[in-house]
Amino acid sequence: MSSDLERRTTDKITHLVGQGPDWLTLVRGVSELINDVIPFTRTCWHSVDPGTILFTGSINQGVSCSGSWLADHEYVIDDVNRWWFLARGSQHVAADGRSTHGDLSRSARHRSREGYGIGDELRVSFVRDGVYWGAAGFLRDEGASFFDERDITVLTGLGKVIAEGMRRSMLTPAPGQNVLDSVAAGPGVIVFDEHGQLESISPAAEMWIGEMIEVPAPADPSQSKAVQAVAARARSLREGQDPLGLEARSRVRTRTGRWLLLYGTRLSGAAPDRVAVVLQPATGNEVAPLVALAYDLTDRECQVTRLCMQGRSTKQMAQVMQVSAYTVQDHLKAIFAKTHVQSRGELVGQIFLEHYVPRWEEAPSPPAGWLALGD
Repeated sequence: MSSDLERRTTDKITHLVGQGPDWLTLVRGVSELINDVIPFTRTCWHSVDPGTILFTGSINQGVSCSGSWLADHEYVIDDVNRWWFLARGSQHVAADGRSTHGDLSRSARHRSREGYGIGDELRVSFVRDGVYWGAAGFLRDEGASFFDERDITVLTGLGKVIAEGMRRSMLTPAPGQNVLDSVAAGPGVIVFDEHGQLESISPAAEMWIGEMIEVPAPADPSQSKAVQAVAARARSLREGQDPLGLEARSRVRTRTGRWLLLYGTRLSGAAPDRVAVVLQPATGNEVAPLVALAYDLTDRECQVTRLCMQGRSTKQMAQVMQVSAYTVQDHLKAIFAKTHVQSRGELVGQIFLEHYVPRWEEAPSPPAGWLALGD
């Protein structure tokens, strides 16, 4: 494949990312462009919560899997090229064929697909400045040639710009949807038995799952990939391993632009492995760190934004932060540039209050792991 084609593909993806598309539009556009330089027949994409590395959305094209299968093979079963492992390592792209030295049967994931006509898989975790935003897999049919070193090199080169697109897309709702729809609902609950099978699900949980970005939508709401990821994490945690109850959590942005908090917990009783997953609207304290990360705001810029939301003047901000008024103005300029607004009122009203963080209260620093960074 010519280097000219690779450069043109990079330019096209960079242009697409610069348009700030929503996640669905980004994935579909990037998939088509990648297929021009790295031919594949099927693909799957996943958004993740960068704090807990749990899946929050999925798009499958030509390949399907249940949420429980995906969660087990990503978070439970030991195998080559798990996405969270690639995200934490120095090499974010790998091909199963090369990792198994040409014997795909060495992969538990591949063995579970026997009979489905699937061959080699090229996997990538999208990491920008140490932050893990999403993952993708590109698959070829059984009998087709394996992905080679050139394919790995090309996708590695595209990875950072796609990661940038994944980061930006977290701030853009799907087209044609009403941001922060007025329909209100309380928490939803799903209970899984000791074998991971659905025991019960509330109507509110079904409604929240219906708002998640999973294409195609799960035929059974309990097989939501985001829900199953949280359940798998909760099931794998033992007593005392997660005293703050933060590891089995994820923040999920829905089609309507609202944010949900999903958290899982083990249930006591006769069956020790029963797990519940709770879905509810996320509060400002839970979402604010993620939104700030998506906007690429520094700690100081986050502090200035909070003070803006409290209605503080430049002089008052300077006193609180113990810096000069000129330094505060420099921070404001940087914040305006990153969030694409022109005034404090627009920053507070249009960006954080109306669309993303209804209540961004001052809060202590989040516990370690809630804004996890890669190595």
